[in-house]
Amino acid sequence: MPHNLNKEIKKEFKMKNTNKGFTLIELIMVTIILGILAAVAIPRYMTTVEKAEEAAEEATISAIRAGLESFATEQMMEHGRREHPLNPWTALETPPAKYNSSSVVDAVADGEWTFNSDKSTITHMRNDNTVHHWDYDSGTHTDGSEALANIPIGTRSAGASN
Repeated sequence: MPHNLNKEIKKEFKMKNTNKGFTLIELIMVTIILGILAAVAIPRYMTTVEKAEEAAEEATISAIRAGLESFATEQMMEHGRREHPLNPWTALETPPAKYNSSSVVDAVADGEWTFNSDKSTITHMRNDNTVHHWDYDSGTHTDGSEALANIPIGTRSAGASN
């Protein structure tokens, strides 16, 4: 009897050993399913990130527009005529966290905002390293004959300022 019991234990041990793990087919199927899910999810994620960056840019530009209007109103109260600043960022009490006040060229770092004084453009580099810019027109600044631009900040344009 002990001999049969020993055989039975060995047989049971072998059966348990063979059922530990996944077959190659199962692993391949899981890899294929994960690949399909990634192929669908990644483009949707990238679109969402792009839309979020556009919304953040629009919020910043809206804040600048509001700041410019407030600045012009203050100038009207103090000096009797509306005037926009030469640098649009000076119209804001607090510029964006990544505003580089020492740069006078287009943005060159992720998330950076600059004012290109040579080309009168506001520039922003997105996290995907694309640069977008908005033209800025502060109006005419001469003694006594200031003329404000109707729309001081233009629409967004892709690429570095021209």
